[in-house]
Amino acid sequence: MSEHLKRLVAPRAWHIAKKTNTFISKTAPGPHNGQALPIGVWLRDTMGFAQTLKEVKQILNERSVIVNGRPCRDPKMGIGIFDIIAIPKMGKYYRILLAKNGRLVAISIEAEDAKSRLCKVQDKTIVSGGKTQVNLTYGANVLTEEACSPKDSLVLSLEPEQRFTVLDHFPYKEGNMAMVIGGRHSGKIGKIQTITTVMGSTPNTVILEEVGTGTQFDTIDSYIYMVGRETPVIAEWGIEE
Repeated sequence: MSEHLKRLVAPRAWHIAKKTNTFISKTAPGPHNGQALPIGVWLRDTMGFAQTLKEVKQILNERSVIVNGRPCRDPKMGIGIFDIIAIPKMGKYYRILLAKNGRLVAISIEAEDAKSRLCKVQDKTIVSGGKTQVNLTYGANVLTEEACSPKDSLVLSLEPEQRFTVLDHFPYKEGNMAMVIGGRHSGKIGKIQTITTVMGSTPNTVILEEVGTGTQFDTIDSYIYMVGRETPVIAEWGIEE
């Protein structure tokens, strides 16, 4: 199987030039969906921190790029929504978000904000000793006594001495704040008004009231990412364009 794909058919979320070189690197298998962007493409094409793949590999081999608290050395490693990317030598820190046009964007944040990450609970399992393991959508698994459910969000520490410590918990329920990460309402933040459970294979529907406009809209529950209780813990960063 080819390790590259044509730029013309690259996912729209990548937001890269289509008519330069013919091919671009594929994303390595990982926790994010098919929209995940290779870190090497992000460094070179999106941010301009490198001009060639050789330069990208040199940067990564120097362990200069930290993704979710761990040095990244694979240029094909996929990055996706709410990932935290730190480049301490340059004093640069970013959170990956999804804009309202469906594209992945890197939002500059402070070093303090890069010490934790928002994660969505995928499911829970019971492991040896009767402990509860929470499985998260970005590939991490944590043992916690926190009473959480699938579709809830957890704020986890990325600090080495407190790695995976649960700092906060945002339940998936009516009245709490959520961000939409898929469909035509991508990037919108709103308060959940109603959750409608649908029998069978049809996705459950969620009605939200958008922050700022008060407009109500609906989406499916798989597009929901909890971001707060009465107010969102994240701001709207002006990513509509």
